[in-house]
Amino acid sequence: MVIVWLGVTLVVVAMGYIRLAPSDPVIWHRMPDVPQVKDFANGVIRVVETGPNGLEDLNAIIATTPHTELMFGSVEGGMVTYVTRSVVFGFPDYTTARQTGDTLEIYGRSRFGKSDLGVNRARVEGWIDALQAR
Repeated sequence: MVIVWLGVTLVVVAMGYIRLAPSDPVIWHRMPDVPQVKDFANGVIRVVETGPNGLEDLNAIIATTPHTELMFGSVEGGMVTYVTRSVVFGFPDYTTARQTGDTLEIYGRSRFGKSDLGVNRARVEGWIDALQAR
């Protein structure tokens, strides 16, 4: 019985850490030096020609995304980082978007684990589809 309670305690502590761990802007509010379209095991980078208002339009789309909130930056500043949490466990995924002229760069990645099972790619591509439909 002690082993069961120890296991439950470990799960609760891990869940608390996942939900409450601080998000350092030095780590998460950044873009790769040379963003280029890329898929990797726990994230994605997309570069899209949107015109000068791409970040503002994307921000409006992201504002309607469930479980997603603004973490760092601002549209006016030209770069914004959002966190989207999974429903059940609250795993955080970070998405940074930056406007450079008429180009919108989007970098989505998970914080924990080696694979996001394509979640960030699906989310970012969904946002891009909604952006291009405007």
